[in-house]
Amino acid sequence: MARILLIVAGMFEVVWAYSMKQSNGFSRLIPTVVTLVMMIASFALLALSMRVLPLGTAYTIWTGIGALGAFVVGVVALGEPLSPMRIFAAILIVCGIVLMKLSAGE
Repeated sequence: MARILLIVAGMFEVVWAYSMKQSNGFSRLIPTVVTLVMMIASFALLALSMRVLPLGTAYTIWTGIGALGAFVVGVVALGEPLSPMRIFAAILIVCGIVLMKLSAGE
């Protein structure tokens, strides 16, 4: 269950990152509210997952999901550039998440 909570927390992190971008520096009400609600939900689920999972593993996976998700949303929804270097960086993030998970011995 902790892993599911962590994955959902990571997805909420992607939502709040995107809505923060849409808020235009917190100058637009609805995206600002979505950002704050998703931040709270994401942090709450992260905290619940940390009851079971090690700190380093949980935090690395949470931030990794957020980073990769934000990267994908940026490219797909916002038209951000997709270069070989950015793709390589995303691959390195995935490798880091996998290695952290494997090193936790779960």
